Amino acid sequence: MQHPGNKLQEPVLYFENGVLRVENCHPDQLPEAAARLIRLDPRGNVYRAKASDYAPLLLELLLSGIRVHDQAKAFLPINDLELKKTLVPRPHQKKALESWIDGGRRGIAALPTGAGKTILAVMAIASLKRPTLVLVPTIDLLQQWASILEQWFQRPIGMLGGGSHQVEDLTVSTYDSAVLQMEFIGNRFGFLIADECHHLPGPVYRAAAEMALAPFRLGLSATPESGDARDQLLEELLGPLLCRVEIDELEGKYLSKYRTIRLEIPLEPDEEAAYRENRAKYIQFIRRNGITFRNREDWGRFLMLCARRPEGKDVLDAFLEQRRIARGGRAKFRKVWELLKKHPGERTLIFTADNAAAYRIGREFCLPVITHHTGAKERKDFLDGFRKGTYPVLVTSKVLNEGIDVPEAAVGIVLSGSGSVREHVQRLGRILRPGAGKEQATLYELISAGTSEEGVSSRRREHRAYRIKSEKGAESC
Repeated sequence: MQHPGNKLQEPVLYFENGVLRVENCHPDQLPEAAARLIRLDPRGNVYRAKASDYAPLLLELLLSGIRVHDQAKAFLPINDLELKKTLVPRPHQKKALESWIDGGRRGIAALPTGAGKTILAVMAIASLKRPTLVLVPTIDLLQQWASILEQWFQRPIGMLGGGSHQVEDLTVSTYDSAVLQMEFIGNRFGFLIADECHHLPGPVYRAAAEMALAPFRLGLSATPESGDARDQLLEELLGPLLCRVEIDELEGKYLSKYRTIRLEIPLEPDEEAAYRENRAKYIQFIRRNGITFRNREDWGRFLMLCARRPEGKDVLDAFLEQRRIARGGRAKFRKVWELLKKHPGERTLIFTADNAAAYRIGREFCLPVITHHTGAKERKDFLDGFRKGTYPVLVTSKVLNEGIDVPEAAVGIVLSGSGSVREHVQRLGRILRPGAGKEQATLYELISAGTSEEGVSSRRREHRAYRIKSEKGAESC
């Protein structure tokens, strides 16, 4: 609403250090929806807005008949941005693209691992024809995306991260590098794509989206929801969830058929005694202090109390020991060997919750191991060997959950993991790529019977992909 008696000048928008500077106007002179986006910065007595509010602010002003001098935007359409190869989209990719276009070219598509999220993005870039910045969480994905975009568009692809600092009309950046560079380049792109977008609402990474003008946005993830306040923030940064495709919808067509088998394996007597003793010490402590772990703050409070209380170190040691026993009982390792013998020659991925367990399996069974400590060359050699069948089995902690283009595998063995639904779905997705002669993928989940792992397993299986496909086995080793 315009302030009585004040003649409205034509507002001018500037991009400055990752935010919008708004000149020649006062919020009282603007439509209410536009005024809510502007704040007074007392440091320079100027009005500013989030860069990410560029599109809604500009739209509100223009719809109100207010002429705007836009000095913020530093991008134009790329009229010659064409695909250099023929692309025939799969039905679910076409559906996702249409949903995104119908949603104003701003929103999130939830597609399973292996369903072609990258190709969906290629289609969106080609249809929009705007300078595009792709955000990815890892160096491996940075290189993969740059290679794919170069193949389809056959033009220079910029890269930010991993020692590269080159900005082009099509640029791929790690989230970390984008946070550092966006205050300088945030006005150069009309389209922002966030791969594995569930990372974006984090307290640091969200700045990458907030400091970007890009009116058009696309989020990609197999599991975008976090089940907390971050979901609302993700929608504010990228737009609403516009399309969801479930694993079972693509099973047997574009993804492999699969089954999931949960094996409950008893601890050995000495392990069970040690587990009970340490578990009791830990449980008594958290109950005395009213810690329920129902919210994110409880973990920090638990660590703080362990640091301050006289018995704290012993309690923390007891917590770590009972968890180590549950995650890595001796019978579990024997079961891994039995499963490997049951699937001779089949490409198999073994997942653990920590590096120590991964390296232990590698030593005992003479298997290649990939963790975050593994160098780029060694990692590439292991993955190439896995693809060729030279290494039919790979062991990993969490590195292969996302961020690496893992070759087709038929068997997954989860020795241990967190209670995260996202992690468990990502691990399943790693064995669902179809392959020649592959009839069915199998994911084994090894659970130490009678331990906290039973509850952890139940929490992480709260996903449609597991609820509709579940076989339960009880094993005594």
